[in-house]
Amino acid sequence: MIRIVLADDQRLVRAGFRSILEDEDDLEVVGEAGDGAEALAACRALRPDVVLLDIRMPGVDGLQAARNIAADARLKDVRVVILTTFDLDDYVYGALRAGATGFLVKDTEPEELVHAVRVAARGDALISPSVTRRLIAEFAGRVRAPAPGPRLNTLTDRESEVMRLVAAGLTNDEIAARLVLSPATAKTHVSRIMTKLDVRDRSQLVVLAYESGMVSPGWLTE
Repeated sequence: MIRIVLADDQRLVRAGFRSILEDEDDLEVVGEAGDGAEALAACRALRPDVVLLDIRMPGVDGLQAARNIAADARLKDVRVVILTTFDLDDYVYGALRAGATGFLVKDTEPEELVHAVRVAARGDALISPSVTRRLIAEFAGRVRAPAPGPRLNTLTDRESEVMRLVAAGLTNDEIAARLVLSPATAKTHVSRIMTKLDVRDRSQLVVLAYESGMVSPGWLTE
């Protein structure tokens, strides 16, 4: 069972999402919150697998809440999915940098919402990878980030290659096919990369790949 917390200042939105999610046998909404402070408290009390977090809320907004959740070692297994009204939003890029797994636009189709929650719970892939990649490409050049640390130098050539493919939005299965590896081997490479670079999930790998100059928008032609 995947346990979910819904955080949105609009009760109607929360009710609609709850109805969609709880129609599924493997999904359970265990808590709700009306702002970022309540979302953080709910995550600490309930330890959900996924929190759906509206980025624009009164008081503590979704961006700060995402940062707070990512910074709390007790919540390292909580996956943050950002909800936004627009598919290109400066705040969303900031949330990805803060440790969010990915994002969804609020008018997403019900089946996409359900799929996104399952994917986020696995920690296996970005939410809406093509859209997330487009957003990162749009805003990566605008953010003045610190120079990449020496940890990138700890990656092997194969791990660097895998990281570039993660940044292109490829799943483990797609990486395996491109590099002629088994899916299990590809997944192991990704896990080792995240451990070496001390990042929470694939979203932060993508951000780091862009900001470090390891990849640039449009580098991989499908």
